[in-house]
Amino acid sequence: MATTTKIQPRALVRASGGPRYAVALAVDALGTGLLRPFLLLYGVTVLRLPAPATGIAMTVGAVVALVCMPAVGRWLDRGARSTVVAASMLVRVVGVALLLATPTGNVWLFATAALFLGIGNQAWPAAHAALVATVAHGRERDAALAGGRALRNAGLGAGALLATAFLAGGTTVLQALAAVTGLAYLAAAALAWSVHVHAHPAAAAAKARDDGPAPRMRVLLAANVIYVFCLNVPEIALPLVLVTQMHASPVWSAAIFVANTVLVVTLQVPVTVLMSRFSRRTVLTLAGVVLAASYLGFLAATSLGHGWSAPAVATVSVVCTIGEIIYAGSATALVTALAPAHVLGRALARFQLSTGFGLAVSPAVITALASRGSAALWGSLAAATLLSASAVATEKDHGTRLSGCCRRARAGS
Repeated sequence: MATTTKIQPRALVRASGGPRYAVALAVDALGTGLLRPFLLLYGVTVLRLPAPATGIAMTVGAVVALVCMPAVGRWLDRGARSTVVAASMLVRVVGVALLLATPTGNVWLFATAALFLGIGNQAWPAAHAALVATVAHGRERDAALAGGRALRNAGLGAGALLATAFLAGGTTVLQALAAVTGLAYLAAAALAWSVHVHAHPAAAAAKARDDGPAPRMRVLLAANVIYVFCLNVPEIALPLVLVTQMHASPVWSAAIFVANTVLVVTLQVPVTVLMSRFSRRTVLTLAGVVLAASYLGFLAATSLGHGWSAPAVATVSVVCTIGEIIYAGSATALVTALAPAHVLGRALARFQLSTGFGLAVSPAVITALASRGSAALWGSLAAATLLSASAVATEKDHGTRLSGCCRRARAGS
C-alpha cells in the first residue's frame, strides 16, 4: 500500500491544481467567509424579512440546489474539470447579484438568490475533488484534497473575521460585503478557468481496462449522512447546548468555533498524511469511532456541575474536531479511489448529495433531539455514528469490474 510520509509544500500545491488554482480557492473561500455566515443577518436586517421566513428560504435554497448534482456529475464525466469549478463560482456571482437587487421585503427573490448560491456551494466540492483527482493520484491526491480543505477553512475563517470587524457599520456594510463577495467569486472563477484542466475518462478507462459502472456505495452514502453531522456540531449543537441549556457565556461557543477552525487549518494535512499508512475505509471507520466517543464525552461533560461543564465541553470539542479531520481526510478520498475514471463525476455527485442532505437535515435533527435533553442528543448521535462506522467497516465494494491497476488502487482504499 502506498503511503505518504512527508509534506512537501511545492508538491502539495502542484498536486492541488497549481499555484493559480490555489489562489482561486483562497479568493473564493475568503469571499464566501465574508457573506455566508451572515446571510441570515442580511435577510433580516437589510431586507427586513422575518427571521423564520429567511431561514426557510435559505434551507429550501440549499436543498433544492441538490437537484443540480446529477447534471454536474454527468458534466464531469464528459471530462470537464476547471470549467465546472469556474461555473460553480460564476453561479454564485449570479446569486450575489440577485441578493443585491432584492427589494426590501421580497422573500421570493431572496430565496432565488439563496438557490443560486446553494447551487454553487453544492457543485463546488464534487468539481474540486474531480479536478484534484485528475492532476494527482494515490496518496498524493489524498494529501492534496486535505490541503484544499485546510486552505478553504483558512479563507472562510479570515473572511468571517473581516466581516465581523466591519459589522458595526450596519446594513450598508452588509451590502458592501455582499458586493465584495460577488467580485471575489468572479475573480476566483477567472483564475480557476485559466488553469484549463480537462480529463479524458474514456481513454483512462480503456487504458486501465476498466469500463464498469459507478460503484453503488449505498452503505457508504447512507453512513455519510450521519458522519456529516459532525460538521454542524461546533456551529449548532454546542452553541445550543452551552447557551440555552447550560447558560454559559457565548464566549465559550465562539472560542470552540475558532479552535475548530485553527485545528482544521493546521492539522488537516498532517493527520491525513499520518493516516495514509492505513486503508481509507479503516480510517473512515476510525473517524466514526472517534466522533462517537466525543459525543459520549459531551454527554458526560454536560452532567458536570456548574463551572465545570463549559470547560469540559470545550476540551471534548478538540476530540470531536480530530474526528472531523479524520473523516474529512478519508471520505472523499475513498470515493475517488473506488470510482472508475469514466464515472468519477457521478460518484462524487452522489457523495455530495449525501453530504448536502446530511448538512440540510442536521440542524432540524439536532435541535429536535436537544429539546429532549442531553442524553437524547448525544446518545442518539453516538449510537447512529457507531452504527454507521460499523456499516462502513463491513461494506463490500460492489458495482465495478476491476483489472490489475484498479485492484491495486482499491487495495489502498
